[in-house]
Amino acid sequence: MTDVIVLGAGPAGCTAAKILAESGRQVLLIERCALPRYKSCSGVLIAKTLELVRRYFGEDVPRSAQCTPTDNRGMIFTDDRGGEYRFEQPGLNVWRGPFDGWLAEKAVSCGAKVREKISAVSCAAQPDSIAVTLSGTETYTETARYVLNCEGVSGSLRRKQCGDVEHIVTFQTFNQGRIDLDPHYFYAYLQPELSEYDAWFNVKDDLLILGVAVKEAERIPHFYRRFLAYMEERHGLRIERQTKAEKWLMPRVLPGCPVVYGSGRLLYAGEAAGFLNPMGEGISAAMESGFHAANAVLRHFDDPEAALEDYRRETADLKIYMERQWRFVASMAGTFTEMKG
Repeated sequence: MTDVIVLGAGPAGCTAAKILAESGRQVLLIERCALPRYKSCSGVLIAKTLELVRRYFGEDVPRSAQCTPTDNRGMIFTDDRGGEYRFEQPGLNVWRGPFDGWLAEKAVSCGAKVREKISAVSCAAQPDSIAVTLSGTETYTETARYVLNCEGVSGSLRRKQCGDVEHIVTFQTFNQGRIDLDPHYFYAYLQPELSEYDAWFNVKDDLLILGVAVKEAERIPHFYRRFLAYMEERHGLRIERQTKAEKWLMPRVLPGCPVVYGSGRLLYAGEAAGFLNPMGEGISAAMESGFHAANAVLRHFDDPEAALEDYRRETADLKIYMERQWRFVASMAGTFTEMKG
């Protein structure tokens, strides 16, 4: 039996694993992908995330995880009436693969053990532990005192435990070309004619990244064509060659921003719990929730009910922050009107 099994080697899981391992607990970090894992993401670390990295990991993000332009200077929103809002804030531009890989390395350096290309199939509560069925080249069971589920929205264990999660489908392309926009900003477009959620543009290592989010995957071509036409007309977009295209899933956050904290010896953190800020900014919420989940376990290792209540209490401000961010976006676009309450 190990002390804690952490599912998912993203920002939530790596933060939790690092905190637990450096406190002397035996930690098994399970990742269903090969490491360094890849995730479709803007890769923009906002000021809050950079502060959390320094606080939880004791140093700045390494140059090996960064891309150009290195400094992100904020976000520029276009509301559903075409009005522009600029939010200046220092940030950092990274590739998620190297960034997540660095976080995993930090967890390992503190004593966490990592197994990659392993999926969690199911879990079962026992009197003083929890058994997790894992599947890789073979299927087997590991037992721990606690399990922290940080797999994200697409993890099968989350669906089995809590039912299907409403999804938003994201689609983005990487392109060589030119555009008349400052590459130091992340641009979000909230006009309903361009997407069913939001559309976006940013630059990484001279690649122009253009994306749209929809409720159903078959709507991607329609909205993507509209978005390209809009960017060509408004910002002089000229694509010379597309180098990559990718689809991903993110949870659709519902009114009230409900959060699944867990039950018994199973706690959820990050997107698996429902922590996600507007425009898909989930890294800061993932790290913060992973940190609080780990510390709740450390403080109440022999009392899972107290650990769960501690975790819920310590993430109360995080949930309030998330609700406030969603209300703000709702004030800019009718697409998110339901989030005003």
